[in-house]
Amino acid sequence: MLERVAEMVTDVMTSNGLEVDDFISVIFTATSDLVSEFPAYAARQLGFGDVPLICARELEIAGSMPRVVRMMAHIETELPRADITHVYLHGAAALRSDLTRVRSVPDE
Repeated sequence: MLERVAEMVTDVMTSNGLEVDDFISVIFTATSDLVSEFPAYAARQLGFGDVPLICARELEIAGSMPRVVRMMAHIETELPRADITHVYLHGAAALRSDLTRVRSVPDE
């Protein structure tokens, strides 16, 4: 869990030219089958010590994808919204194919 969440946070930062100081707050959600750790803890390990973080559960909808962590970040940036890169890693790319960019990292 911590490795994958760190990958997601780092990819969001790299893809959008962000630093920790650009983050106002972050909401993490996880499906109910993920219980090993708080996703926010991975962000804390990356230096998000003074950024407000919260974790919540995804809705349990029949047929929804299991083992998913999502991140909604409130940031300060000069980028127009159309230029923000939304990051969907591994199998989660299927959740929003309209926003997903092609990744060279294979699914594990």
